Amino acid sequence: MTAPTPQEAYRATNKHYELPAELFEIYLDRRMKYSAGLYPDADTDLDQAQTNKLHFVARRLGLRGGEQLLDVGCGWGSLILFMAKEYGCRVTGVTPSGPQAEYIRQRAEEAGVTDLVTLRSGSFSELEMAGKFDAVTMLGSIVHMPDRAQVLRKVHGLLRRNGSLYLSESCFRDEATYREFSRRPGTVHVTESIFGFADMVPVSALVAAIESAGFSLTGLTDLTAHYHRTIEQWEERAQAALDRVEEVAPGMGEPLIRYLQTANAGWGYTTKHYALSALKSRMGPAEAP
Repeated sequence: MTAPTPQEAYRATNKHYELPAELFEIYLDRRMKYSAGLYPDADTDLDQAQTNKLHFVARRLGLRGGEQLLDVGCGWGSLILFMAKEYGCRVTGVTPSGPQAEYIRQRAEEAGVTDLVTLRSGSFSELEMAGKFDAVTMLGSIVHMPDRAQVLRKVHGLLRRNGSLYLSESCFRDEATYREFSRRPGTVHVTESIFGFADMVPVSALVAAIESAGFSLTGLTDLTAHYHRTIEQWEERAQAALDRVEEVAPGMGEPLIRYLQTANAGWGYTTKHYALSALKSRMGPAEAP
């Protein structure tokens, strides 16, 4: 398969995020966070798990309050709105979706943080970005970007010296598994039929791209079991409201359930989910004298 250009991947992936917000409200948590939660015990519900995860991200970034934060692939705004409200950060979110941007603007106004929130709509690879940030987050977004090395070099250039990066992503467990399973029907259903484009490379490929961009890796955490529980709860909510799913997104019920079940079937066997943190503690290639 020939790798798509960044613009082709952007157009293909954007179809998923143009689906109505009402669909995602059915099975996500109250903040509409579309990535793994954090479950300290079996009694933790979805809302609390996602709140736990947002505090975890803040700790990994070393946030103390008031920082300039960039979220690449900000989804429905859960992270940027949380960091603005709870940490007083000045946040910039990048989304491929016009409906997501409008949804975030409404939520920012309701939360009273419009003065702290800036939104950019489009493909991060193509957007002209200015300024320097203290921290950058990428939760489940780099999988949709075919040139991950170029993206991470761009992120590196947007960070201040000693700025921090948090990146979490679903990955094949190793290179051999990636070669064997990346084109299997279940994988293609998730990566192409649902998302348009996604390339779940092994974590070693992400580490190599992070290091080649000039970052120093500061942490790697296996969150696979937490994502498994998150998707279990998403599926439970979707199954309980299938009629509503079909009402707001006709024809989406079966593909959505299949996506959630396929994703959960692979955890630990073929796929893993990792959180990586890194620091801009030395000059990157583009900044070398």
